[in-house]
Amino acid sequence: MPPSKEKLIRSCSIWRALELLGDKPTLLLLESYWVGTRRFADFCRDTGLLKTVVSNRLQKLVEAECLKKVEYSAKPLRYEYHGTEKLHSVYPTALSMLFWERKWNKQSNKLALELRHRQCGAVTSPIPICGECASPIDAREVEWQEGPGVGQMAAHYSRRRKSRSARQEQKTTQLFDTLAGILGDRSSMLIIRALFTGHSSFGDIQADSQLATNMLTERLGFLIEEKILQKISHKNGLRQRYKLTPRGLDLYPTLLTLMAWGDQWCADENGPPVLLKHNTCGHGLNLVMDCSACKEAVNYTDIEFTVRQPSAA
Repeated sequence: MPPSKEKLIRSCSIWRALELLGDKPTLLLLESYWVGTRRFADFCRDTGLLKTVVSNRLQKLVEAECLKKVEYSAKPLRYEYHGTEKLHSVYPTALSMLFWERKWNKQSNKLALELRHRQCGAVTSPIPICGECASPIDAREVEWQEGPGVGQMAAHYSRRRKSRSARQEQKTTQLFDTLAGILGDRSSMLIIRALFTGHSSFGDIQADSQLATNMLTERLGFLIEEKILQKISHKNGLRQRYKLTPRGLDLYPTLLTLMAWGDQWCADENGPPVLLKHNTCGHGLNLVMDCSACKEAVNYTDIEFTVRQPSAA
């Protein structure tokens, strides 16, 4: 029997970024890293992941030059994992994910994370804005067009597991728990990408994502359940379309930061696949995370943080 033909999707820097960063175990490890974890045993403890999974994902991040191993003990030989410039440049994604979780997923069992901006000294909740006009990012105010790197790329879909062990559910770090489940599912992200680029019918989403009918139906149901999108019926229910909810629209800054990171580190020699224009100011869209106190852009070296474990129920 001849091998099945590989499915191709529209090339996308978001997809390329998620191929490296976007499965749930990797996102949980990065979450743990951002709050100070550096050693293997601590990653295992904080994420609740199996040692083999932690080892595999850390090794992939090392091979991708996002982490480097630094010896801290000669006898016995032990290493810490330190972030490279490549990893630190994904920090805006972590801040945008935190912004979304604080707005849409308030839970008493989350870590209490206080961020302080070194430059102004104030406690801050960084917000996503346009770097040109300082307006809040709104997906409805952005136009996109094909860039020089437009083309097609292979689609490798992830499998979303409905059942998880109790140990994996009860992890210590709980900053991005909801978003890790969404971003970590590649098929769901293709649907969200399709909606943000103007596709709203089942057929159009399927053509853009190349998802099988049963998988697309299941993922659409999952995203409706998560209140990321809603189904709208027209003409006595004979025609159905899907629309992002306000909760879903607020995923846009996270996708933009992933796209910027993918453009920087994963784009081919032709350049970015997509170009964005901010209609509010007429410039190319450049998202930055602004300090909520002094309104200056923040990056990885600008933020101090204090972590408090969630109180026991």
